[in-house]
Amino acid sequence: MSLQKKLALSTIFIMMLLCFAFVSQKPTRILYKEHLKKEEIVNRVTSLVRVENESLNDNELRTIAKIVYDESLKKKLDYRLVLAIMKVESNFRYSAISRKGARGLLQVKPSLAKYIAHDVGVHWKDDTTLDEPEKNIKIGVHVFSKLVEDFDSINMALHAYHVGPTKLKEIVAEKKIPQKRYLNLVLNEYDRNKSILPPP
Repeated sequence: MSLQKKLALSTIFIMMLLCFAFVSQKPTRILYKEHLKKEEIVNRVTSLVRVENESLNDNELRTIAKIVYDESLKKKLDYRLVLAIMKVESNFRYSAISRKGARGLLQVKPSLAKYIAHDVGVHWKDDTTLDEPEKNIKIGVHVFSKLVEDFDSINMALHAYHVGPTKLKEIVAEKKIPQKRYLNLVLNEYDRNKSILPPP
């Protein structure tokens, strides 16, 4: 093989290596950017929740912030909306229990949660499973995302989250208008979150 051909092949080989190195670095850069974005959001959410609930320690705050962000992203929901629901439902108190027995940060009913826990990778012991922030958020976000799919509307999904999907369907069937107090509370909180927290 002539020297010219050897040089040409060497040049092609080096160019291919450089292209491969550049392409393989691109996903790394994107992942790093996403990591930085997530860290910024987690830090901002941690600060926000700390103001709302001073009794939580830093580990609990960061856990809540990370899980809300990760689960919302997984279910294609805005984490700021999930935080708004959480604020209205429990004021960020993971030990909150309603008069109707709904529990935890997102106020999920145990009767519903135990049937879907396995689907979201949560080991169900008993009703106190919902007192654990990570498990409560996973189940609550899953429930809300299914309501968004079923009702094809954030507003209707919020109504259903508040009164239950069966009750909401009855209200709609009777051509009544659902009460807007809960909806307005969540949407106002969501607007506030959008004004102070970065987009997902």
